[in-house]
Amino acid sequence: MFIRSNRRAKIVATVGPASSSPAMLRSLFLAGVDTFRLNFSHGSRDDHAAVYRHIRALEKELGTSIGILQDLQGPKIRIGVLQEGRLELAKDAEIRFVCGSEPGRGLTDIPLPHREIFAAVKPGDDLLIDDGRVRVRALGVSDEFIDAKVIVAGTISNRKGVNLPGTVLDISPLTPKDRKDLEFGLELGVDWIALSFVQTARDMIEARSLVSDRAGLIAKIEKPSALDEIGDIVALSDAIMVARGDLGVEIPPEDVPGRQKELIRACRIAAKPVIVATQMLDSMVTSPTPTRAEASDVAGAIYDGADAVMLSAESATGAFPIETVEIMSRIIEKTEKHTFYRPILEATEPQIAHTPPHAVATAAADVAIALKAPVIVAFTVSGTTASRISRARPPLPILALTPSEQTARQLGLMWGVVSLLSPTIDTYEQSVDRATQAAVQTGLAEKGDQIVVVTGFPFATAGSTNNLRVTQAG
Repeated sequence: MFIRSNRRAKIVATVGPASSSPAMLRSLFLAGVDTFRLNFSHGSRDDHAAVYRHIRALEKELGTSIGILQDLQGPKIRIGVLQEGRLELAKDAEIRFVCGSEPGRGLTDIPLPHREIFAAVKPGDDLLIDDGRVRVRALGVSDEFIDAKVIVAGTISNRKGVNLPGTVLDISPLTPKDRKDLEFGLELGVDWIALSFVQTARDMIEARSLVSDRAGLIAKIEKPSALDEIGDIVALSDAIMVARGDLGVEIPPEDVPGRQKELIRACRIAAKPVIVATQMLDSMVTSPTPTRAEASDVAGAIYDGADAVMLSAESATGAFPIETVEIMSRIIEKTEKHTFYRPILEATEPQIAHTPPHAVATAAADVAIALKAPVIVAFTVSGTTASRISRARPPLPILALTPSEQTARQLGLMWGVVSLLSPTIDTYEQSVDRATQAAVQTGLAEKGDQIVVVTGFPFATAGSTNNLRVTQAG
């Protein structure tokens, strides 16, 4: 049995060519990875299936639960092929977007094979090309053309991406490729589905109709329109990913830190995991050490109360995947031990509904702190009991005992939670006995230690957190 208890926040690592071998996956997990991300924007289904099998074999070898997250590609809005392959755009120059994918007739014609854009864009709207390196403003719009003026000059080339801040497109976040990838991932048995290009709460309803309860559903927040409906999106999701790279293209960069804090707080109120992602240790793609700014960025997300931080290219294609995970783990651990960490978390603790389940979970954290207990043991079927305790951010591990393999794996994203598969409990006496044994068995408590046990009656009923007991481990 492998138990990680040196830190509370979790690490998500993207698997790619640099990290897909069984030996590397094992090394990354032992270095600190809690959940592995399969990025379906790259690689073949056969490649992802092989990685999935390797992770499940590792899970069996180590006797632990490991989460697997499938990240769907989503729609990619790109220009077509330019007449000369490249086009240098000077400030205040006038250009024309032409609906279609063929090279435009004029040198300054830019093919744009997305009719939805021509239906949605209005004069005065901005279009960003190549991650915002070039910005143009629409002057006139028809069904076939968008005439625009260059606001930020630069050079563009074939098939560069286009972002439309403030414009909601009539387009599903699930392309035909995504739908096939989604069914493939669900058949494999992935634990999480991350949905790209979420614009409105309706997008989450569409995705839920396909996913049902076969996996947890993560909304990637990368569009300004999603921020306008964030309350509904959080309610319809099982977790949130703050995709700062794409979001930072479409909103001013100075707004991103504040939005990150707002999103983390919204998820904490809802007792749902939140992942902070994109370029956290980006320099480590080619360097064995991060910049000081990157270390501060990771620490900032931890001070904000994020459940997890994510590595993308750093672990997928980088030259130092193991070192990157080790450093990220050390940054988290050091931050959580800092003098200011607890006061900051307590100062930002959200107000929650006054219901028995929430009150019991909060009381469990308070009692455990008062007694200096080494662990809180929570019996949970769906993960809800553990998530309610996690929201209180107690400075000790939360050992979640669950009969559900899927729940055990999904809890790998939850702040402070260590999950353990456990048989279904039928009586109160069984729950106390199992809790005390598991606390010692996992090494989270020693025999005779006082521990706090949280459960619900009737047993095996999701969301019925209603009982707290203090007992001795052993």
